[in-house]
Amino acid sequence: MVGKRGRVIGRVGPGIVGEVMLPVRGATEAFYAYPATDEVIEVGTPVVVVEFDPPRTVYVARAI
Repeated sequence: MVGKRGRVIGRVGPGIVGEVMLPVRGATEAFYAYPATDEVIEVGTPVVVVEFDPPRTVYVARAI
């Protein structure tokens, strides 16, 4: 999961459980998301997974 790129579908920020869509197993699935740093990431922003906490939680940062 680390390194996968996706898109924010529910605002991600400090103290906020957001949501992202990520490509997994030939489909796109939703995962709970937290920011990897103290930043707010708005809906529609491309992100990259920095850390994965099974089964469905990821820590993300803005994709460059």
